[in-house]
Amino acid sequence: MFDLIIRDANLPDGRVGIDIGITGDRIAAVDAKIEASAQEEIDATGRLVSPPFVDPHFHMDATLSLGLPRMNRSGTLLEGIALWGELRPTLTREALVERALRYCDLAVSQGLLYIRSHVDTSDPRLVTAEALLEVRDRVAPYIDLQLVAFPQDGYYRSPGAVDALNRALDMGVDIVGGIPHFERTMSDGAASVEALCRIAAERGLPVDMHCDETDDPMSRHIETLAAQTVRFGLQGRVAGSHLTSMHSMDNYYVSKLIPLMAEAEINVIPNPLINIMLQGRHDSYPKRRGLTRVRELMEAGLNVSFGHDCVMDPWYSMGSGDMLEVGHMAIHVAQMAGIEDKRKVFDALTVNSAKTMGLAGYGLEKGCNADLVILQARDPLEALRLKPNRLAVIRRGKVIARTPPRVSELLLEGRPSTVDGSEYAPNIGG
Repeated sequence: MFDLIIRDANLPDGRVGIDIGITGDRIAAVDAKIEASAQEEIDATGRLVSPPFVDPHFHMDATLSLGLPRMNRSGTLLEGIALWGELRPTLTREALVERALRYCDLAVSQGLLYIRSHVDTSDPRLVTAEALLEVRDRVAPYIDLQLVAFPQDGYYRSPGAVDALNRALDMGVDIVGGIPHFERTMSDGAASVEALCRIAAERGLPVDMHCDETDDPMSRHIETLAAQTVRFGLQGRVAGSHLTSMHSMDNYYVSKLIPLMAEAEINVIPNPLINIMLQGRHDSYPKRRGLTRVRELMEAGLNVSFGHDCVMDPWYSMGSGDMLEVGHMAIHVAQMAGIEDKRKVFDALTVNSAKTMGLAGYGLEKGCNADLVILQARDPLEALRLKPNRLAVIRRGKVIARTPPRVSELLLEGRPSTVDGSEYAPNIGG
């Protein structure tokens, strides 16, 4: 007897017609046919069942603040930073908590159950850290939330940032962050990378840095981050986020850089929605895309995972909490339209991101946490094409969100009465 059985599921690895048996909060069986009963059964009807989506790069302290104190008229990164600087002194713990909890509600509805959020530590009040530490505790039953101490205005550039970051870590923030390209000089940026990696090594914490989020091909702090990762023995525990300057770098230099990153086992986190929106703003034509070299980094064996970054905040007026929207954009910008390309993109929203975040018990095998999403799509390729409804979201064996199938009523003589977009899947052999 199982507590829950999901019948006739298609899995991301290509297995079809699979039953998943759940006992308590764990997956107890994954077989072609489970000859047993359960207290509850869900018929997936040949639809995709995936582990939950994972967002390894987000700014929950800013989310849903669009329009405060005013709109970003230029739509640029620098105006967004300036707007956030205006808003930050007015932030209250109560408002931050409320917006973050509302976003987490949206995330659950989208099957997004693991999030890593950067927390701006530039305000010495650290109200952002206080608020998101509270949110982390309150959402723990349904979302795993990791927090990064992020000196938004620069570790050395902003007065008091060094002390504030250390205090945030003392309060229980999980990860050391940084923004070397925003320091006043290249040398200050390199020095900040060394100092922050030293802190992480001494405290036994991971590192996740905004790194080279610029079109400047001479912004090369990822090189320093890789070198300091090896120096301090942090291999596999360091993430470089954005890395948009790599889009503009000389190919010969990149041929040296990528192996150095691979040696350091850097986790790479591009943010396709925001990178394509904010980069290349100084170009006329041809206009650079700004997204880092996703295909080349994957081919070199680096762990590449995609982040949502922003939803309705000073930097990005759009967003829906849907990681498939992130993957959909990545396919277009990185020109990853092949069958295997799309599978890699789906992995970058799930298993790769789980690796970046160091998640234990993640996956669809026996013994894994019973965290699952049933999507109104046949397979990962169709999920990325359709961005379908999440028919059921399951956390530790309990259904915590449901969405009805998206089916349109058709009022045309001589034609079918309903249309379900998921039935238009092509026959590509799996």
